[in-house]
Amino acid sequence: MEKRINETFLKAARGEKTDFVPVWYMRQAGRSQPEYREIKQKYSLFEITHQPELCAYVTRLPVEQYGVDAAILYKDIMTPLPAIGVDVEIKSGIGPVISNPITSLADVEKLGEIHPEEDVPYVLDTIKILTQEQLSVPLIGFSGAPFTLASYMIEGGPSKNYTKTKSFMYAEPKAWFALMDKLGDMTITYVKSQIKAGVKAVQIFDSWVGALNVEDYRYYIKPVMNRIFSALSEENVPLIMFGVGASHLALEWNELPLNVVGLDWRLPIREARELGVNKPIQGNLDPAVLMAPWSVIEEKAKAILDQGMEKPGYIFNLGHGVFPQVNPETLKKLTAFIHEYSTEKLSK
Repeated sequence: MEKRINETFLKAARGEKTDFVPVWYMRQAGRSQPEYREIKQKYSLFEITHQPELCAYVTRLPVEQYGVDAAILYKDIMTPLPAIGVDVEIKSGIGPVISNPITSLADVEKLGEIHPEEDVPYVLDTIKILTQEQLSVPLIGFSGAPFTLASYMIEGGPSKNYTKTKSFMYAEPKAWFALMDKLGDMTITYVKSQIKAGVKAVQIFDSWVGALNVEDYRYYIKPVMNRIFSALSEENVPLIMFGVGASHLALEWNELPLNVVGLDWRLPIREARELGVNKPIQGNLDPAVLMAPWSVIEEKAKAILDQGMEKPGYIFNLGHGVFPQVNPETLKKLTAFIHEYSTEKLSK
């Protein structure tokens, strides 16, 4: 008998009315789960993602344990970069480290193209396993956005202030736009292959683009984002945009051909709508709140839900990813609360 998929998340992403508020959590796959920690003692992140059966298991875990309304593919935003010639290693306690950083137009011109079926077959195989096993919820695919990927490629790793990235952007505009084009092409090809393999929605993470002001975003970044979302919108799956510390860019995202504006915890949902964000919204509990007593979590979640439910098209999420220290039982309890509270409110 065919398993029926809970499509509440997809309906909310399309701005339709739902019986309850759907919820999923960024970095829900892994992080705080004991089963995942056991796996991580044996394998690195890249090793897990290269084993489709294991990667599918990690992706599926939070759906089974927490009762969330969407699964997000377990992988890293760095996953496609080796295919185009970037030497990247995920170092424990540091993050992605790149041994051949971009310093010139010549470096940009050396970058290749991605051929997903040949370069990242394990990603596509993981998606196929998950969709053929008939997950009870939609599977979300994802990619890093050009600015965030470029920041690692230019800085050589994580950065606090993105000085090298911005300097390169301002001083080498020709090289910068060439890099945006290369990364834009890669993102479109990579994401389209995920959709073809079976993902039902896509989130683009521009994690660090909040480092730019609105004027620079419009000139240096928005054209490539417009191109990416225009190409992906042909695929008819919901498209979500998310970044950290980027509240000042919410209206810019609202103008892009995407479906859902993801907010971090800095901008209240009601305020975003008053500013003019008229697309479905996803967010935005501060993940640090998950470390607080339950009474605090409930109070904060209730306030966010009340704002979210003022209009159809709302998905509950965190304002950034789950911390490793969070108790899995907290996420399970929060998910149940979101479902119960919103069902009661929306049925009135």
